[in-house]
Amino acid sequence: MWNLSFTPPEVIEARVLTRMPDALRRPVRSDWADANKPGHTVDCFLEGPSFDRAGDLYVTDIPHGRILRIDAKLQWHCVADYGGWPNGLAFHADGSVWIADYRQGILRLDPATQRITTVLGHRNSESFKGVNDLTFDAQGRLYFTDQGQTGLHDPTGRVYRFSPDSGRLDLLLANAPSPNGLALSRDGTVLFLAVTRGNQVWRAPLLADGSISKMGAFQTFFGTSGPDGLALDAEGRLVVAHASLGGAFVLNARGEVTHVVRSPVGTTVTNVAFRPGTNELVMTESATGSVLVAELPAPGLPLFAQA
Repeated sequence: MWNLSFTPPEVIEARVLTRMPDALRRPVRSDWADANKPGHTVDCFLEGPSFDRAGDLYVTDIPHGRILRIDAKLQWHCVADYGGWPNGLAFHADGSVWIADYRQGILRLDPATQRITTVLGHRNSESFKGVNDLTFDAQGRLYFTDQGQTGLHDPTGRVYRFSPDSGRLDLLLANAPSPNGLALSRDGTVLFLAVTRGNQVWRAPLLADGSISKMGAFQTFFGTSGPDGLALDAEGRLVVAHASLGGAFVLNARGEVTHVVRSPVGTTVTNVAFRPGTNELVMTESATGSVLVAELPAPGLPLFAQA
């Protein structure tokens, strides 16, 4: 059942905005492909779409350890090539790029100098399982997921909150079967979490002391993979990228599916982001190395970097 009106969701057809140029693709063996796509040579795997204040789009290429920038003319530029496994990206209000790197933890990139520094490489000398995605709240605190290889067989994925000013790191959740994308409501009182291998989106009220209470399943999906990146629009709808169903789903405040954004190429839609100040949604389709675009009913919720 998609919604209580028992009507099909409205279908929005996405289109290809741009595709990674062949000159940037690397059709070579990689450790990431050996572990995640055995027997395949993966020339790129895009993730982490995020816009800077100039309107340029940044994405990650996980297996080849690259941060890429796509300018207004749809020209691609390599900003960093550092050998990690970068997944999620988020811009800080100071213009720096924060990276969730599966191998190295939380990193910070200065776009001007292309210098990368480590923000969090471990917790109390214990390595992370493999961080995945991240977002800032209105106060500049960082929420991020530590997914690793967790799943229904090992529901020990974690969600953390890091306060850069104080250096405090809070463990908010430690029982998720593959925590992935995350998003915060406009007022910062609700955390949405994509739980990929549980094929659900969870909803967690955040109490005044910052802790989580009464976390529950907001929507349940199906497929060989599950929900991945998340984004909120200005009217409170949640956009859910799904990594095996060929698009993204738009959920209203009750968790009902109101729209389906359908990919014209590939089924591996891993992440989503709104172009600031518009209702234009971009999506990374990782299997083909494409960036897709679609027009949604409302503009995106402004993020910390744009406030």
